[in-house]
Amino acid sequence: MTAAPDPGETFVHEDLYLYGLEWESGQFFAGRPVVEPGETVADPSAVAWALTNGLSGNGGEPGLEQELRRLLDSVDGDSIESIVLVHYGHDVGEFLAANAARLPRLRSVFLGFVSVELSEISWIEQGDVTPLLEAFPHLERLDVRGSDGLTLRPVRHERLRVLRFECGGLPAAVVRAVGACDLPALEHLEMWLGVENYGGDATVADLAPILSGERLPALRRLGLCDSPAQDEIAAAVAAAPVVARLEELSLSMGELTDAGAEALLGGQPLTHLRRLDLHHHYISGAMAARIAASLPGVDVDLSERQPDDERYVAVSE
Repeated sequence: MTAAPDPGETFVHEDLYLYGLEWESGQFFAGRPVVEPGETVADPSAVAWALTNGLSGNGGEPGLEQELRRLLDSVDGDSIESIVLVHYGHDVGEFLAANAARLPRLRSVFLGFVSVELSEISWIEQGDVTPLLEAFPHLERLDVRGSDGLTLRPVRHERLRVLRFECGGLPAAVVRAVGACDLPALEHLEMWLGVENYGGDATVADLAPILSGERLPALRRLGLCDSPAQDEIAAAVAAAPVVARLEELSLSMGELTDAGAEALLGGQPLTHLRRLDLHHHYISGAMAARIAASLPGVDVDLSERQPDDERYVAVSE
């Protein structure tokens, strides 16, 4: 199996993994192939272990507990570094937190590792992910798919490098909590802000602490994506202190128009960026040419120009 580009290491088009093959057919997470408990592997630390209860029809949390026990019966918990939970629900983060002592080397977690062939993203339930961060101080990566019931309280976490939220509507309270977290090691922050009908009620003002960069000294990749207010976000980003230290910036998947692009070009220099991801946009051909000409050394993704007669974000329902 060959891994696709890792969305925790760069910005990847959502359809490459959200609408891709079923997870059983060769998915990767954090650079590791996803396998089920019971599979024989040479190095248990080199794979992402999938807890699949909820797909297999085994029932609720007791089944999930049984599946973790099955995994730990065959693999030393000290060698498990990555887990994806295909099962989802309001308590899965707390479930992992309650088992932290059994997983002392856990470094990466994906909550809601469910393809759209099995569930619309708006149906994926989550809960409070704060206990997970508190219980695993050595965690380096947390990906969360789905936002129904999702909550987060401000925390300080010394090791977290990647934090990603994939959803059709990220609650403003979660956005504000991210901005209030102290994450000194965080390099990659990606938030699909989404639409109000699916809980995406954050405003540009809610992004201000993130854009200041004060609590994110190591941030190198910032994605503020999938928003109807992409123009307003672009205008705020154009003057944001955090941008000067970024290597990659994504304002993709939303309703970005010439107005937002003009704000970007008229703001602080972006020539230091390695990559600017604007895919799925409403920018004219003339403006796209201006962007490319203004950023000759930057890998600018202006693919997926949308027809201007009806505007929509890439992921909502």
